[in-house]
Amino acid sequence: MSQKTVIPFGPQHPVLPEPLHLDLVVEDEKVVEAIPQIGFVHRGLEKLTETRDYNQFIYVVERICGICSFGHSYGYAQTVESLMGVEIPQRAEYLRAIWHELSRVHSHILWLGLAADAFGYESLFMHCWRLRERVLTLFEKTTGGRVIFSAVKVGGVVRDIDKSMFEEIITTLDGIKDEYAQIRKTFLNDSSVRNRLEGVGYISTEDALALSMVGPFVRASNVALDQRLLGNGAYACLNDFQTITDNGGDCYARAKVRSAEVLQSIDMIKEFIDKIPEGDIAVPVKGNAPVGEASNSLEQPRGECYYYARGNDSKFLERFRIRTPTSVNLAGMVKALEGCDLADVSNIILTIDPCISCTER
Repeated sequence: MSQKTVIPFGPQHPVLPEPLHLDLVVEDEKVVEAIPQIGFVHRGLEKLTETRDYNQFIYVVERICGICSFGHSYGYAQTVESLMGVEIPQRAEYLRAIWHELSRVHSHILWLGLAADAFGYESLFMHCWRLRERVLTLFEKTTGGRVIFSAVKVGGVVRDIDKSMFEEIITTLDGIKDEYAQIRKTFLNDSSVRNRLEGVGYISTEDALALSMVGPFVRASNVALDQRLLGNGAYACLNDFQTITDNGGDCYARAKVRSAEVLQSIDMIKEFIDKIPEGDIAVPVKGNAPVGEASNSLEQPRGECYYYARGNDSKFLERFRIRTPTSVNLAGMVKALEGCDLADVSNIILTIDPCISCTER
């Protein structure tokens, strides 16, 4: 009879980009159980809502995570605007959607680079970083920042984008799309990648629904769950938007879904630019946040992110809460790790792409 052993995995590990810690219960080379340890980098950012007014707090929110920074400021602003009954200009909605999809592009390209690095494909990793730098340059030219953008405010956005910059964005994205399509094809068709990912970390459609998984993680198990389908803001203008799904349910399916979303987001950005209306980019917002509650959900690169705010007729929110995609995907990650080989743990985690910075606020 084999003996069970507990092996600590993380929070420092050569493959992991973030400090995730798991206790892996193994028998021989098989993982019997994975026990996540949460709270390693808890920062108490939500508590700061008591000492920063609702305009100042947007700068705290976008520092929750460097990769998801724009999405957090976007989701927070929408929630406070709903609480205060503020309707922002249409042009601001389009600008937010454009920046948000650019964030998805750079997040997914970053993911593919890290996945390639985990396989030892350093050249592919560098190619992904080179393409991601072009996206960050677009952010720098349109917002002034490369990681923290401070482009969103309650009531709209703080910066506009002119026609010549839109043309540069389209030209840059077309170049990225062509090169990225080749990189994606190389990665997905490589025999080593397929051998390491196909049939590994399987999650059925039924388990995906039962575990309330979100984002590319659930869409790779053939569940078309995507908040963009609700058509909020500028997403209502999209022609025949269909979220990308796959029925494989394994690591390879998750890699296919996440990598395909880059190409889809580039097409969405071009459609937003083609349809963006003229007009103001913000409306003035004054006064206290009224007594009441508001909530909002946004499709972050890793999945649905839920925002909640409660006002108390002062300039400070009484309560602000975020439920991040990784918070609900941890259960699915534990399920995917059960029964896998110890050597496959890092690949399973990377295809799920947990964001510990967002989760441990």
